[in-house]
Amino acid sequence: MTLEELGYNDGLEKFRIENQLEDFETGRVILEHKERYIVKTEKGEIEAEITGNLRFSATEREDFPAVGDWVSLTAYDAEFGIIHKIFPRKSILKRQAAGQKGDVQIIAANVDAAFLVQAADRDFNINRLERYLTICYAAGIQPVIILTKTDLAEKERVTEILENISKRIKDVPVLAISNETQEGYESLNNLIEKGKTYCMLGSSGVGKSTLLNNLTGRQMMKTDAISQSNNKGRHVTTHRELTVLENGGILIDNPGMREVGIADTASGLETTFDNIIALGEKCRFKDCTHTGEAGCAVAEAVEKGEIDQNSYENYLKMEREKARFETTVAEKRRHEKIFGKILKDFKKKDFKQKGY
Repeated sequence: MTLEELGYNDGLEKFRIENQLEDFETGRVILEHKERYIVKTEKGEIEAEITGNLRFSATEREDFPAVGDWVSLTAYDAEFGIIHKIFPRKSILKRQAAGQKGDVQIIAANVDAAFLVQAADRDFNINRLERYLTICYAAGIQPVIILTKTDLAEKERVTEILENISKRIKDVPVLAISNETQEGYESLNNLIEKGKTYCMLGSSGVGKSTLLNNLTGRQMMKTDAISQSNNKGRHVTTHRELTVLENGGILIDNPGMREVGIADTASGLETTFDNIIALGEKCRFKDCTHTGEAGCAVAEAVEKGEIDQNSYENYLKMEREKARFETTVAEKRRHEKIFGKILKDFKKKDFKQKGY
């Protein structure tokens, strides 16, 4: 397989030459699991780790490789290599790391479009869809909504879901497909372009693994049935993995996400809730929070039914999450700065005491 088939382009080649990386191999990270990486090069797949220098100089999660990244590496044999450099990313899809305040988790890098997967036969959640949209827009990634398992739901229920989506979400393609009958797959395949990278976002049990198997035409991922007792899916996929499809598209499969925490996603919120943002310009006060201030155009529109009540509440919830995340990050940086100064002063004092 050539690098071009993995999405390599002239811009990446220019970076490689300008940074004098000709002596290294170039590859794309296709799998990540506990800071171990599988990198695909023109010679094949190789397991790799990052250099000690790259690890030491890293100050945040984004300084480490992620699935979808292009990297320069040295292969020491046919099975093991060391990653020296990460190429610049055109997009980073990320969320707030679960259970870790102020930290982010990279979902995938260098993605062109994201398939937001929800099932028609179980707990369809349009609030969760708006969260997916927000992290996609923040990354500059085109979202596509995919409603799976339509054959397992009543026709009226599928129609109701599609109508609810059209009321709250504008200008986003929506495809209803059946993993059993293959209905809708032709339209989905027509959306996928050669050399473009796509990823799938969704909770466990919505049919992502079956979707991947059907798109590749082979059993790439094991699939598990939904528990009938709690309607919850099992985590079939436990790591991120990149696959090249027969039509030349590149697809990243992600583990099911129970939480979609909002991080630094200001631009994403502005796009997802553009109607609320636009009305906010008409509020009496410029710093209106839309939570009870006099002359709030947003609250007035909600009261009149011009803005969906649930969408409004979801917007406020994500705004609060974003504010908490930003506050936590600022506090962490302040503590790190103080610690850095203490360490610097200690080293200076120790240096003088030793008479250097």
